[in-house]
Amino acid sequence: MTLNQLEYFQKVATLQHFRQAAELLKISQPSLSRSMSLLEEELGLMLFEHHGRNVVLTKSGRAFLEHVNRILEEVHIAEHKMKQLAGSGGHIDIAYVFPLANYYIPHTVRSFLDIDRNKHVTFNFNQTHTADMIQGLKSDRHDVIFGSFVADEPDISFVPILNQNMVVITPKEHPLVQKESVCCSDLTDYPLIGYDRYSGLGGFTRNFYKEKKLNVNIVCECPDENAIAALVAEDFGIALVARVDAVDQANVTVLPLADADLTHTVYMGYIRDKYQIPAVKRFIQFVKRDGAVALISAQLLFLCKKITARPRKNLAVGVKLSYATN
Repeated sequence: MTLNQLEYFQKVATLQHFRQAAELLKISQPSLSRSMSLLEEELGLMLFEHHGRNVVLTKSGRAFLEHVNRILEEVHIAEHKMKQLAGSGGHIDIAYVFPLANYYIPHTVRSFLDIDRNKHVTFNFNQTHTADMIQGLKSDRHDVIFGSFVADEPDISFVPILNQNMVVITPKEHPLVQKESVCCSDLTDYPLIGYDRYSGLGGFTRNFYKEKKLNVNIVCECPDENAIAALVAEDFGIALVARVDAVDQANVTVLPLADADLTHTVYMGYIRDKYQIPAVKRFIQFVKRDGAVALISAQLLFLCKKITARPRKNLAVGVKLSYATN
């Protein structure tokens, strides 16, 4: 049984006439009759009864037509959706780490959708750790991810998109707030709130402590800056974190590192040499190139609003952001 046979059967059943059906289907009448005979033979049932020049469906034929109508309707729906995917429509599954949830991802997606050819594209948003995102890419749960670079993943293309300044945060009433900046060695003098060791930033900060030979006392691990800043604000310790919105909005003091220019790079990742629908391809290219100018402009506007809204004494350090353009 073929899809052509089902379409032929539906047309004959509708017109109740082989010759008219053959003309509309643009095949010869003998070919159409032979196709229907083979279909009846395969099903083991008679589908048509001849009444003069016309044909009518048997009881079995009427029951079969109900199923054929549903099958062909689903085929047409699927065909329409596939054409949408190949054209201006499509669906993109993205995943990203927490720091990008408040600003970067919403503005990136909105800027992409504001382009007329992308307005019919839909997105699914997933917030998780880098390790989970890597598995999501490999299992086709995600099309594009935004997180830390992961070594030994030759099938994944990593594109740097964003640099985050690393800063030290302390409670408002803390000995270090008397300083304009802190030294790396200061991190060893107080309890430290760290990132989850299995997260991208957890691995990044632990490697930094190891390279600097810092014997830090990590008393607690947290999944993101929100949780870290909340504990720091309650005087559980100090922390070395990426300067993101959650940090600036928390009830903590932000201090730069005096003896280390430390930045953490966020990457966009996708499976290398894998077929991607046009919408996914356009989104990847947008993030690489077209999104850079819009995002920098929007971020500068965002920072200007924060600068005018906050007292100058709280602005210990600026946020350094850079976007890849290739």
